[in-house]
Amino acid sequence: MSSLSSQIIESAEKVNKFIKKVVDFDSEPKNLYIAARHIIDAGGKRLRPFIVLKCCKLVGGNEEDALATAASLELLHTFTLIHDDIMDQDEKRRGVPSVHAKWGLPIAIIAGDLLFAKVYDVIIKNTDSSNVTPKRILKVLQEISEATIVLCEGQARDMIFENKETVSESEYLEMIEGKTAALFEASAKCGGLLGGAKTSQAKRLGEFGRYSGIAFQIIDDILALTADEKVLKKPVGNDIREGKRTLIVVHALEHASEIQRKQIIDTLGNKDASSEQIRASIELIDSLGSIKFAKKLAENYIKKAKKTLSIFPATEDREALINLADLIFDRQN
Repeated sequence: MSSLSSQIIESAEKVNKFIKKVVDFDSEPKNLYIAARHIIDAGGKRLRPFIVLKCCKLVGGNEEDALATAASLELLHTFTLIHDDIMDQDEKRRGVPSVHAKWGLPIAIIAGDLLFAKVYDVIIKNTDSSNVTPKRILKVLQEISEATIVLCEGQARDMIFENKETVSESEYLEMIEGKTAALFEASAKCGGLLGGAKTSQAKRLGEFGRYSGIAFQIIDDILALTADEKVLKKPVGNDIREGKRTLIVVHALEHASEIQRKQIIDTLGNKDASSEQIRASIELIDSLGSIKFAKKLAENYIKKAKKTLSIFPATEDREALINLADLIFDRQN
């Protein structure tokens, strides 16, 4: 059995090659297409396409039949990253300038819109209907549409929470179920549907994706405060400056004294906060047990994700998905 890392690399190479084959990034206007491919070319793990392909194989399908959808979901993910950077005014993504920082706001918005349109274009034009029935293709398109709606709702909640004094743990979890987990859930379900999954199997795969996605975002929030900046490829503590009400911040504010709460609030959303102030806030948040609390909750979601796969035979593909869940929890960037 090949290692998980080699499987992820192999899957990423296959998806990258497919994207280059089916999306003509040399089209005019050049600036638009260069901007649209900028974040794709900057790397990324391609975890969502990996989930699509593995879930397809897990239920007995041929991963070639799921390749167009796997590539499309990466395009959808990239679209969300471009627009996310605009909303958060982030200057860096994957160690390179963000699209709006390099090409300006108008081109960045249109580049994201272009990728969103390509999501459906690639699936419709490149899924072989002799192997995959039109009904399955329609169901996949429906899943992606629904996931995108939920994703937009989650993203809006994230922005609204920045100006909301009190956010509960349940509100945070609802937000990340949309903002992050919806795309993981759609990836798993679409892979299963393209492989011929039964309704009960598709439901379980969706749950695997959702729980994994929730854990992914919680770990992301932890890394944003604790990771090595060179590994993270963006400034540590940015979430504090942007006023993000992450699970960690929610927990800290609930358990802080009045003086501690004021210290956190004074830094939260303060774009002019110094590195020392950010560091002091992170240390305070950590001392309140908030990072440990978030880590434990992420671990619980990973356990739930792995448990959903128990109905499937113990194959290499199931093992790969279980190992992926562990990787999501243990990752450093």
